[in-house]
Amino acid sequence: MLAPTISIEELSIPATIADPGAADFIEMVAVRNAIEADLLGSDALSCTPAELLPHYQAQEFEPKQIFVAKVDGRIVGRSILEWSIAEGTSSSWLVNEVLPEFRGRGIGSALFSRVEELAIASGRPTVQVEAVHTATRGGARLPSPTGFGDLPMADPGVRFLTRRGYRLEQIERASRLPLPLDLAAVRQEFAKAKDAAGESYSLVYWTGATPPVWLADLIVLRTRMSTDAPYAELDIDEEPWDEQRIAQHDAATSADGRTCLTVAARDDRTGHLVGFSELSVAADRSRPAQQDDTLVLSEHRGHRLGMLLKLANLIALHEFDPLPPMVTTFNAEENRHMLDVNEAIGFRAFGNAGCWRKRDGSGASDEEIAKAT
Repeated sequence: MLAPTISIEELSIPATIADPGAADFIEMVAVRNAIEADLLGSDALSCTPAELLPHYQAQEFEPKQIFVAKVDGRIVGRSILEWSIAEGTSSSWLVNEVLPEFRGRGIGSALFSRVEELAIASGRPTVQVEAVHTATRGGARLPSPTGFGDLPMADPGVRFLTRRGYRLEQIERASRLPLPLDLAAVRQEFAKAKDAAGESYSLVYWTGATPPVWLADLIVLRTRMSTDAPYAELDIDEEPWDEQRIAQHDAATSADGRTCLTVAARDDRTGHLVGFSELSVAADRSRPAQQDDTLVLSEHRGHRLGMLLKLANLIALHEFDPLPPMVTTFNAEENRHMLDVNEAIGFRAFGNAGCWRKRDGSGASDEEIAKAT
């Protein structure tokens, strides 16, 4: 029997899904969905190729390279190198995933090494990895250095990254909220949050693209999103936003027939928006809706605006017929304020993602590496 032919190739990003050269991209997305569904025990985070394509095309604002591992011509793994357009950025982000039936053959290591070498050669000394992990309980655990959350040491991604000297910096929780909600109860909580916010704030709603009147405020909010959210000891740059980047983001969130619902909090004393929350709804209503970015500027926290924004969007979501089966979201485990909001609404955890870091040879402790080997 001939040994399988294994190759590592850079994947070309097609102009459209209908392009003759889009087959590898479409297959890569199917591999992504299969890997994450296996780790999470749920396909709640699956996306269509048409939904993901605009995010990979946004090279001007989110430059990235995609590599795939092929066995006898079949894509069995993928690795993504991404970096910030912020001036003087010092870090790269990697994603590295292999189908479970092809692990343990050195494929993931070959794929990872290829992309890690590119990251290091770029002159950015910090390499950071985001990885979806299993949510199994029991057994030895790797605690987050933030003090919030832990991961199973037996998880394949944990073993893979600690062996390579990466240090866990943060855990993100994947949560889901079954729908429909008890709207009477939700409206009662909304009224309480509105009372807590006081008379200084009002809500602004829109569907789809950002209205021109709010572009300047959204530029501020999205820029602050890159610095105000908790990022533990990860190297995070302030991301520059402008009208063009807002337009690209809005186009991406409407790809493949998705509908984006946005609600924002307006400070009526200044007329400016001070917080916002997004919900993205797939054209196929049998699929989950996604809770995307939610932010309240730090100087306006303490007025229950986060709760107010999320409840307002969930009420608006219930006007859709048919209604999606659930809403999914991600939050840093140490972001207790937002997790308290989500848990009060009814979100429950169903998975984890880990954010890992290695810089100038520093990474996992000897103890962490020993446990993983």
